[in-house]
Amino acid sequence: MMAQAATGELRIVFVEDSPEDVELEERELRKSGLKFKSLRVETKDDLIRALAEFKPHVIISDYSLPHMDGLSALRIAREQAPGIPFIFVSGTIGEERAVNSLKEGATDYVLKDKLGRLVHAVSRAIKESEQQADRVRLESQFRQAQKMEAIGRLAGGIAHDFNNLLTAILGYSEVALGGLDEDHPQRSSIQEVLNAGQRASALTRQLLAFSRKQVLSPKVLNLNQSVTDIEKMLRRIIGEDIQFIITLDPQLGNVKADPGQVEQVIMNVALNARDAMPEGGQLTIETRNADLDEAFVKQYSGGRPGPHVLLMISDTGRGMDAETQSHIFEPFFTTKEQGKGTGLGLSTVYGIVRQSEGIIAVRSEPGHGAAFEIYLPRVAEPRETRRRTAAEVPASKGSETILVVEDADAVRELILGMLRGKGYNVLVASDGDEALETAEKFEGAIHLLVTDVVMPRVSGPELAQRLLKARPDMGVLFMSGYTDKGIIFGGLVEPDTAFLQKPFTTGELARKVRGVLDAGKKP
Repeated sequence: MMAQAATGELRIVFVEDSPEDVELEERELRKSGLKFKSLRVETKDDLIRALAEFKPHVIISDYSLPHMDGLSALRIAREQAPGIPFIFVSGTIGEERAVNSLKEGATDYVLKDKLGRLVHAVSRAIKESEQQADRVRLESQFRQAQKMEAIGRLAGGIAHDFNNLLTAILGYSEVALGGLDEDHPQRSSIQEVLNAGQRASALTRQLLAFSRKQVLSPKVLNLNQSVTDIEKMLRRIIGEDIQFIITLDPQLGNVKADPGQVEQVIMNVALNARDAMPEGGQLTIETRNADLDEAFVKQYSGGRPGPHVLLMISDTGRGMDAETQSHIFEPFFTTKEQGKGTGLGLSTVYGIVRQSEGIIAVRSEPGHGAAFEIYLPRVAEPRETRRRTAAEVPASKGSETILVVEDADAVRELILGMLRGKGYNVLVASDGDEALETAEKFEGAIHLLVTDVVMPRVSGPELAQRLLKARPDMGVLFMSGYTDKGIIFGGLVEPDTAFLQKPFTTGELARKVRGVLDAGKKP
């Protein structure tokens, strides 16, 4: 509110029956250089209306009034707007009344024959109110961050456990389909199981995105190109009844982020905007450079000051109240009717932006649309050229020796069957201790270690480190359904070590294994 005073936005309500006294007090305040707007009220109803409509930053009140006493005005203010400083200015308040008024919640009192102290009282009251507002905001941010972190841990844990199950469901469904003729009566039923598993896999990926426990492949890119790449798809999806406007800054800087995840952010926010405009409206996507200062960053948990790139997606839809805004990034929260949405779209956006070290801010009011402001750190590096991915081809067979370490029985058996079916010599272990013992007893070369990341006692990275001391030529392929980079790599191996995200299909596993072996990739 000091900033408001400096820019002429400070608002003061005078509870006073004498216009002359108000004029004297205003003159005293303006003499100090304080800029403000003011409103004088005399009655209880006028005071209540002023608190609701004028929204003052400070209340200055006489103690003796013809229509109500000063303590009544103080109680109304404390009930209607408890955080607003309340200062008595009176010639008749007396020491005993002054003490009582402070006990009732007044911020300060000034005698009318000593108005020189009014400037100090107002300045101090504004500063203290500002500090209190900061404390309340920080406490609210801390509670919200704790809540989101707790939800994230729960979501990540669920996704990890569920991904092990999905790996078995998808893998065995593939195996079953592969053994059936095209006209087999059970083929369509198994295909439906596979389709359901793939849809469930998409949901777990969204949970991992929210909990910031997915593996990203960041590249230096320009958000203008990201918007352009997805524009045609967005125009088809949002419908003809919504006007689509794109405003891109030609001087936009680059960011370092996962291109696919950035497109996911744009898509999810745009779809949310479309749903907020069932009768049509306007969707706008803008980009521009932004420099965030400490004051802005302080409003949000996470992020850092400095040069950023802003991606803003706004709509003219129904908008949201403050209560709804406080929940929109939580998984499974939705304002849509049952069966119309999973409530994971914006939680996915939140996770991707936060994992990319960015900030997401929302501005919205009921009936006035919404604007999602996404700030990603700007980098000085040149944009990378996107490589085209080769079409997937069946993985060739092999004869190398592979050590598979997986604590989930169904997943371990699935991998064992697939690799042996491809001709590999497979050693298996259910945990790190058993893997170390197996490797010690095996006299031949172990060409590849395929290991889960999160296991009891000995983790995948620790196991790899210990085995590589004795077998430095061995390749390593990590796999996990809980893909927090800090856990995956744990500082023990290089970040570019081969990794396979659960749930995976048998085809994906076969191609990854063959690729690591052919490349001779080492951690």
